[in-house]
Amino acid sequence: MRASRLVSLLLLLQTRGRMTAQELADALEVSVRTVYRDVESLSGAGVPVYADRGPAGGYRLLEGYRTRLTGLTAPEAEALFLAGMPGPAAELGLGPVVAAAELKVLAALPDELADRGGRMRQRFHLDAPGWFRHPEPTPHLAALARAVWEDRLVQMRYRRWRAPREVTRVVAPLGVVLKAGRWYLVARCEEQLRTYRVGAVLDVVLTEERYARPADFDLAGYWREWTQRYERDVYRAQARVRMTVAALEFMPYVFPPEMSRGARAAAGEPDEHGWLETTVPIESVKHAHTELLKLGAEVEVLEPAELREQISGTVRALARLYPEPATGASEPDAPG
Repeated sequence: MRASRLVSLLLLLQTRGRMTAQELADALEVSVRTVYRDVESLSGAGVPVYADRGPAGGYRLLEGYRTRLTGLTAPEAEALFLAGMPGPAAELGLGPVVAAAELKVLAALPDELADRGGRMRQRFHLDAPGWFRHPEPTPHLAALARAVWEDRLVQMRYRRWRAPREVTRVVAPLGVVLKAGRWYLVARCEEQLRTYRVGAVLDVVLTEERYARPADFDLAGYWREWTQRYERDVYRAQARVRMTVAALEFMPYVFPPEMSRGARAAAGEPDEHGWLETTVPIESVKHAHTELLKLGAEVEVLEPAELREQISGTVRALARLYPEPATGASEPDAPG
């Protein structure tokens, strides 16, 4: 355990540069006293670790010192090749780079670890998009990724859902995220952090102007908070319904997760006929009308009245399209 920690400390200094004892302790999840002991052990083993004194001080390696020691374990080698994601990398314009990096890693690994990494790629495959969903065209993704990497402002023409439908904005791209097979851009626009669907970007012009990336911006943290807020805020209304137990059990397969989870959490006890009352989170009456029709005659909308009337109107229209078959002439009596 300690040997692994010493390797991690060495690699932290090699990849991040100068770090304070507290920063090392936080990264390694140990006490500052343990960091002091580990640094002494590395120095005693001949690793050129130096301490800079003062408020801006910390530990660092001798300039130009590099180690070939990685401490890579068999599970780590397997995980490395599982996380390659050649599809998304290619969309970002990094396909050849990822392939070249993997080739170099394979060449540097011992035979056993290289073999385990290759076997992992042959046995597990990541396919991010959902079923029956074709990849969304993102012709400007590579340009936006370049702007993110180079900290360059971009002029972006974007199609949104409300009027005016097309807008042009100058934004500072901070990161790109792949979520459920769709790419999103996180950018700063007019001093606010905003999220854009890359598939809705109509045109991108990279400017020569650079921007100062916020030192405290955490892409993963922002995305986690944004998605939680989006999922919470998008379902602002509720529909009170009666449905069968079978319909409630079917909801997770055809409804958005928030709707099915909410319905199950609010469900009452079923009556003797297998019907129960519950409330379903909905985005809007229009959205709920489309979704609840999936359950056919196994759901009855009680409230709101506008939604009930829309469902009723659809049912009447369907009845006109599919009238009951005309009854034929009565059959003759059987011979007596």
